[in-house]
Amino acid sequence: MGRLSRLTAPLVGVLVGGLFALARRAGPDRAADACAWLARHVGPRLREHRIGQAQLRAAFPDKDEAWIAATLLGGWDNLGRVAGEYVHLGRLWDYDPDHPDAGRIVTDAGPALAEMRDDGKPALLFAAHLANWELPAVAAAAHGLPAAVVYRMPNNRSVATRIMAIRAGLMGRLIRSRREAVFEMATALEHGEHLGMLVDQHWSRGVDITFFGRACKANPTLARLARQFDCPVYGVRMIRLPGRRFRLSTVGPLTLPRDTAGQVDVAGTTQLIATVVEGWVREHPEQWLWFHRRWR
Repeated sequence: MGRLSRLTAPLVGVLVGGLFALARRAGPDRAADACAWLARHVGPRLREHRIGQAQLRAAFPDKDEAWIAATLLGGWDNLGRVAGEYVHLGRLWDYDPDHPDAGRIVTDAGPALAEMRDDGKPALLFAAHLANWELPAVAAAAHGLPAAVVYRMPNNRSVATRIMAIRAGLMGRLIRSRREAVFEMATALEHGEHLGMLVDQHWSRGVDITFFGRACKANPTLARLARQFDCPVYGVRMIRLPGRRFRLSTVGPLTLPRDTAGQVDVAGTTQLIATVVEGWVREHPEQWLWFHRRWR
């Protein structure tokens, strides 16, 4: 870490801590609205906006510039809302199976979650950076699933500590994404836990797949674990709805491609998962994180 980084890191931590405190005082709706407004006005001035433009044009070559601009603005709005909602994750999850349409969360995933909880098997769950992508992990824990979640630690230690404090108690066991994480993931499955991870970003050491018809790299870890443990694989996503509501939806268990020996085909399974995620993004492109360079 350079001298400037050492000097600015504590300031960043203090700033984030102050923003979290303001968000708590504002409540989930006002915090989300304020952060969304800020993101819509600041985001288009950033380098990431140009990344999003290039990726949207490549993924949707038949769409005009007005659609691209509106979709990207929706992407910034969604990202701002995720930031504003972060300190309120526990309050956001209010699903009541006795009154399934009364709260902020609605879902058609109840039977799938109950099956995962009661079948006595471990399972692999994949998600993507759609809507509020932290909520599927909250959902698993709220439905009583013994769960473990793979997460990426922010580079700033102070920020990471604050985020961990929010996640702890809401998401089951947390597994930090690093070289040794695969052993912790395997241990979680050996213990019958349900392992969740985000799968829609570039992974330089990954396998070759296509996403929106373009070649890219994807992390094969989930497929490799499916091959090793031969356990069910589900997709889980949140969809942002009007009126500050969300829908939790699942797909699966997926029928995974297998090789001639009957074992799960790693490359084929990684492609299958990417195809499911692509379908999700096509349904709600304004809710995906276009500002990360998916294609290299």
